Amino acid sequence: MTFELQATDKNSWARAGEITTDHGKIQTPIFMPVGTVGSVKCLHFHELKEEVKAQIILGNTYHLYLRPGLDILQQAGGLHKFNTWDRPILTDSGGFQVFSLADNRKISEEGCTFRSHIDGSKHLFTPERVMDIERVIGADIMMAFDECPPGDSDYKYAEKSLGLTERWLDRCFKRYKETEDENGNGLYGYHQSLFPIVQGCTFPDLRRRAAEKIAAMDVEGNAIGGLAVGEPTEKMYEMIEVVNEILPTTRPRYLMGVGTPANILEAIERGVDMFDCVMPTRNGRNGMLFTKHGIMNMKNAKWANDFSPIQEDGPCEVDRIYSKAYLRHLFHAQEFLALQIASIHNLAFYLWLVGEARQHILAGDFKPWKDEMLRAVTTRL
Repeated sequence: MTFELQATDKNSWARAGEITTDHGKIQTPIFMPVGTVGSVKCLHFHELKEEVKAQIILGNTYHLYLRPGLDILQQAGGLHKFNTWDRPILTDSGGFQVFSLADNRKISEEGCTFRSHIDGSKHLFTPERVMDIERVIGADIMMAFDECPPGDSDYKYAEKSLGLTERWLDRCFKRYKETEDENGNGLYGYHQSLFPIVQGCTFPDLRRRAAEKIAAMDVEGNAIGGLAVGEPTEKMYEMIEVVNEILPTTRPRYLMGVGTPANILEAIERGVDMFDCVMPTRNGRNGMLFTKHGIMNMKNAKWANDFSPIQEDGPCEVDRIYSKAYLRHLFHAQEFLALQIASIHNLAFYLWLVGEARQHILAGDFKPWKDEMLRAVTTRL
């Protein structure tokens, strides 16, 4: 994998670049739709490509390990062959999912023992095991196995957790190197990159320590984790700044699990290149639409007789085909089509938003555009 930094905004840390993987190129800043179990909820892949214009999607190690399981994935030739997505894929390590199991997991130096949310069966994730699983899945970008502590963790717990994450990181990279061939490729004959994850909760000194260790590793890309897990938004922005002062500018920076359109704009301004979040699809399925004019709740009575397009100047075809009144009707009738339309719209908007940010970075006027767009995307319509 390579990363070409193409432009940096003169009034902020915002950057435009291009990542090249063995499954294609990714223009940054980029938003990555979440395909947890190998599919993005409610969307066909042709809709992801043609309507949403997705360049890369996510899969999740924890969920894919449990279903369909490693035997099926390896027999298929990896996730790309199994689900037929022929563009880049990134897999989360499953650390966040295991963290969210709380009552059904136990963390030790060896790894994390947990019980499946499906059938209660007992499993052990170690750094080595997770690397092996991610090799079988075959994503272009793999994430290191880490502990994701709660946003309100005290300093003592956060420091202990970071120490564990750092020791696990060393084990991840050792196993990663052991499982590549003489050409640096994985199981299926193409290269897989491994990104370490900066943790440290909301403590600047811990974040700096983590970022310095990771920067010294000089790997192909880096991630910022453990944010948007309950801490105040301003504290999240502060931690991004602390970390991005240290992480190398020559490598892509991935902010995990974030967030709202406003969060994404603020993080781009602070030098982040890659984003993922379930918000556009999850909120969409509940009737919330994000647009460049503001936020709409499509279940509200105010749209009942509004026969204008969902968004006449929207980024995808469904915006112009269907009316607000019709979409509201579908939600109230509990029709699956409502979930599909809303998911397509929201993902297309997120991809449009980062694409526009990229164009304004290249044009040199990102900051005034971002300030104006920030006001718009936080307005309730």
